[in-house]
Amino acid sequence: MNPLQKIGAFTAALGAAFGAAYGIGVGIGPLDADPEPAAHSESHAPPARVEAPAGLQVSERGLTLDLRTTALPAGRPGTLEFVVRDAHGDALTAYDRAHGKQLHLIVASRDLTTYRHLHPVRAADGTWSTPVTLPAAGAYRVFADFVPAGAEKGLTLGADLTVTGRYAATELPPPSPTATVDGYTVTLDGSLAPGRESDLTFTVRDAHGDPVTRLQPYLGAYGHLVALRSGDLAYLHVHPHDAAEGDATSGPAVSFAATTPSAGTYRLFLDFKVGGEVRTAAFTVTAGTGAGAGHTAPPPAETGHEGTHGHP
Repeated sequence: MNPLQKIGAFTAALGAAFGAAYGIGVGIGPLDADPEPAAHSESHAPPARVEAPAGLQVSERGLTLDLRTTALPAGRPGTLEFVVRDAHGDALTAYDRAHGKQLHLIVASRDLTTYRHLHPVRAADGTWSTPVTLPAAGAYRVFADFVPAGAEKGLTLGADLTVTGRYAATELPPPSPTATVDGYTVTLDGSLAPGRESDLTFTVRDAHGDPVTRLQPYLGAYGHLVALRSGDLAYLHVHPHDAAEGDATSGPAVSFAATTPSAGTYRLFLDFKVGGEVRTAAFTVTAGTGAGAGHTAPPPAETGHEGTHGHP
């Protein structure tokens, strides 16, 4: 057989081998093929909507916090004015009471060392206003916590406020299970766990170390607690375990249930009433590390319990 004949015979044999292999492959299919993902044959449902923590948005559920006062001078009396507007831009004038008030206004510095819990008054046109004095310059957040009339649940809207003056940076106080205000020492028992409800119990003692057994009702309970996340100031909804009735007194302990959206550092502000005066104890707590409240005593925070708890 000459060379050309040999090449032709080799080419024919090679083609036959490839043809046979192709036929076998078609018959049994690819050896390493994965089955088609089930999602391709099912409807593409959108992922479940995760509700954002409260206070991070200026508008939600068709309502908007219109903060008319966007700046105040440090250390001088001023007035905060705002309106809650509906989807048409009209002022909201119908509210349901929650914790004894139609609306709770929280003002906190971004460094969480200054805190005010205020109860503004509402004019007939829907404008809310309240006097306030903020001691230090810097960035602040204003939270309007309320329940629109007929709504199934409450709503917290937030807006930024600037306090003008000479600014000095302040570090967040380190975690500690105790806080002292006006001679009263408050001890925190409990820790925050991300993503689930946690029990927090605060025990109040007087300057002699004796338990305070005459805590007075305040906003429908024997204490009111606000929790803010360091960094973005996410606002946590906290609920007391026991409601206060009439003019009864209780103590020395008051308990709450708090749900923490994430790991991180939080600032807790406890309002309690003794002898007709409301005071605020502040705590730094870390969630998600197992460290609980920590054991380092912080410097006192400027919580401003004088003239900051109005009762219109």
